[in-house]
Amino acid sequence: MAVKKKNPVYVCRECGNSQPKWLGRCPECGQWNSFEEKAASAEKAETVSGYKKISIPPQSLEEVNPMGNNRLLTGIEEFDRVLGGGAMKGSAVLIGGEPGIGKSTLLLQAADSIKESGVILYVSSEESPGQIKMRSERLGISGQKIKVFSTNCLEEVETVLNSINPLCVIIDSVQTMFSSEFSSVPGSVNQLKYCTNELVSWVKERQSVLFLVAHVTKEGVIAGPKALEHLVDTVITFEKNDEDVRFLRSQKNRFGSIDELGIFSMNEKGLTPVGDPSGLFMVRRGESIPPGIAVVPVFEGSRVFLVEIQALTVTAKTGISRVFSDKIDSARVNRVAAVLEKRIGLKLSDQDIYVNVAGGIRLREPAVDLALAAALYSARADKSLHPDSAYAGELSLSGEIRPVPKIQQRIKTAAALGFTKFFCPKESAQGKDYPGENLFCVPDIKSAFMLF
Repeated sequence: MAVKKKNPVYVCRECGNSQPKWLGRCPECGQWNSFEEKAASAEKAETVSGYKKISIPPQSLEEVNPMGNNRLLTGIEEFDRVLGGGAMKGSAVLIGGEPGIGKSTLLLQAADSIKESGVILYVSSEESPGQIKMRSERLGISGQKIKVFSTNCLEEVETVLNSINPLCVIIDSVQTMFSSEFSSVPGSVNQLKYCTNELVSWVKERQSVLFLVAHVTKEGVIAGPKALEHLVDTVITFEKNDEDVRFLRSQKNRFGSIDELGIFSMNEKGLTPVGDPSGLFMVRRGESIPPGIAVVPVFEGSRVFLVEIQALTVTAKTGISRVFSDKIDSARVNRVAAVLEKRIGLKLSDQDIYVNVAGGIRLREPAVDLALAAALYSARADKSLHPDSAYAGELSLSGEIRPVPKIQQRIKTAAALGFTKFFCPKESAQGKDYPGENLFCVPDIKSAFMLF
């Protein structure tokens, strides 16, 4: 009797979703060309596995421990700020970034700075203990309480975890870990999901903290399935500008805000926190500034930074205008330029527009619209703005300057740094005292430009 051949299944390499036939786009995660063919028997063997159950008996919400003070401080202020005031015990943190950006350096420095008593286990599946020792000597880290273990086998890691019961576990990196439960190679969907789930289950049972280092793709997103980000409590990304400045951002945080920004400078001694970033994002030039420069106070978490926006306009060489802007969304630049052309008659449609942000920080909030408009106007008219002026406001398509959140904190910060003129929406600052000399509450872009 002939054996009936089993039909293959198609599995999404990003989220693990399986389909009986190949699809161009995954209906679960939305990724294109992510389905790979696998034998039905192999898929069944890989997906039916011994995942640990996490079960807590039902209890009244009044009796639940809020865990408010159950945090582990890393000793690095900028890192703790992004974590929401420290890493919550019993949680897992995923850190992604480009190769060489400083992920391993940051975690090694954090492991050495933790004041709470207990062992820190550093599991390296990419570097030998000797390489980690060389880095620690360069960073001036003694590492008395850091245990280094070089392996990529999950079962070996679990054996060590059960024997030393560490306060903190660092896995560098999770993409190279594998379990003998599966025949697939390290980095595959099922390997990643299973290894992460086992490690997360262990730290939650013992109130430890787990840090997972993750690779990123060429697009800058964390490699592997999106399900990996759902399994952890916090997702943090490392970014950098063209210099030696690193930005630490939180994309997901179950125990704190995702709006905080950590800033570091990289040098031969490792990552140094930047407590006062004002000097990174703007330069005080004295009595005059070049055309095309405007200053905006932006909120990043609980802090206000004054950031310098730089604009340049030149006649389009091809007859078709283009926008070159990577720190501010080019669609926002196009929209502000269109409003200026329509509402005040500033012709920009025949110009190539270049926009930059000093210090390399990315600006996303709508409050930068007014400063961006001022910089574009200054560049196109080749006219310098007042050197002690700051701008904050959202620009509508009708040319109105709309209110923005926390305007009073922006005003106070600008005044404290010597900016005597502040342009802001009329509704948001009306009736408020300005510590500087002049507070200009403007209803629309036309009224604002009459005061420049």
